Amino acid sequence: MYISLADRPRPGADSHSGADAHPGPPGLRSGRTVAFRVAPTVVALGMVSLLTDVSSESVAAILPLYVTGALGLSMVAYGFLEGLHQGVSAVVRIAAGYAADRTDRPKAIAVAGYGLSMLTRAGLLVVQGFVGIAVLVGIDRVGKGIRTAPRDAMIQEVSQSEHLARSFGVHRMLDTIGATVGPLLAFVVLLLVPDGYRVVFAVSLAAALIGVAALILFVPNVRFSRTTTTSTTTPAAPVPAAAETSPVVRPRTLRSRTLRSRAPRSGSPRRPRWHTLDGPLKRLLVAAGVLGLLTVGDGFIYLAIMSHGHLDPLWFPLLFVGTNGVFLLLAIPVGRIADRTSRAAVLIGGHLFLAGAYVAAAMGGSWIALGLALLMLGIFYAATDGVLAALAGQLSPQGRTATGIGAAQTVVAITRLVASTGFGALWVLFGAVPTMVGAAVVLVLVLPLAWWLVVRR
Repeated sequence: MYISLADRPRPGADSHSGADAHPGPPGLRSGRTVAFRVAPTVVALGMVSLLTDVSSESVAAILPLYVTGALGLSMVAYGFLEGLHQGVSAVVRIAAGYAADRTDRPKAIAVAGYGLSMLTRAGLLVVQGFVGIAVLVGIDRVGKGIRTAPRDAMIQEVSQSEHLARSFGVHRMLDTIGATVGPLLAFVVLLLVPDGYRVVFAVSLAAALIGVAALILFVPNVRFSRTTTTSTTTPAAPVPAAAETSPVVRPRTLRSRTLRSRAPRSGSPRRPRWHTLDGPLKRLLVAAGVLGLLTVGDGFIYLAIMSHGHLDPLWFPLLFVGTNGVFLLLAIPVGRIADRTSRAAVLIGGHLFLAGAYVAAAMGGSWIALGLALLMLGIFYAATDGVLAALAGQLSPQGRTATGIGAAQTVVAITRLVASTGFGALWVLFGAVPTMVGAAVVLVLVLPLAWWLVVRR
């Protein structure tokens, strides 16, 4: 007998009565604690993300300086690029998630996304000027949009339901190691080769190539659809416990007839079921969108710190390292807290730290303010990045995990695109400090609405 991963209970499949109303881990309901085990697929995907983030974050760490310094463009132009960086992936996120659910081949779609981003690294070596860079940033973010939902859906599928946010925390920890190494590499390159932006781009391309190769070679083909098998041979042996966390490979020597059957679908089978977004998931999307409108890219926060004139531009890439270092340390512990308490509450509460980072960046005339800004920004990412994916997957109907995760990521990407573009214009009109403080105040004011939508209901 061939048994698909989807034949075991999907994480959160019975938890649609509320935004965070999961009935609790099976082990806890039976009076015992289920030990946490990391699926090998989670680790493999984490290593792919590590290498990819070495590539992308080494570029992101120098992009603000490259655009505003080397190219001499305005903050409005940088705001547009930051908006592309944050939001262009929204064009394909939900479509990629639906395609992963529909085709039952999330790895193939993820490979396409990672490969597309890899090609843009080569483009940076030959393209010059604002238009060319804007096009490459847009294509890179489209690649990110293609890969993210299928990748997170694979993590959801192979992880223990009682430790879901913690499993995402493991992946995000590995991802953040790469996001920390990337800016460090950029800093070292610029330290050794002044204005060596193209050297950074070459290093970025090498890391991206290795990451795509690792994905193809070491990540198994996780399948979502239910599989029923009839066989004329001997009955199948019981499935070992290891199958709970590892993809099952069908033996080639077994002569059997495999019949694939997906979960029942209403309406036309060739079109997305948009009522996937109904109920608790819809409220989560609304809350994520409201908060996304007040979430700007890290580059703005770091440029606000630099605007006080107390830090040499050479050290700019290290600001990314500081934030990622905090994220690295807290991704797993915060994920564990979210699993044991309320994923929704941790997600909404994490935005308080983002507001604090805005205020600290506005104050940024001292090392204490600088440290607080990096610390609170790292806590914000630890409390929201993996937790949002875990919660969206939990609230998605059976067989629609990638679609639900993709929908949440689409909403966040679109709203952050609007936020970054508008923030650049407000920066020019009012200056860095008033804009940062204003964003913090409005963010705090809308948190009760988000709490009511996701936690209270």
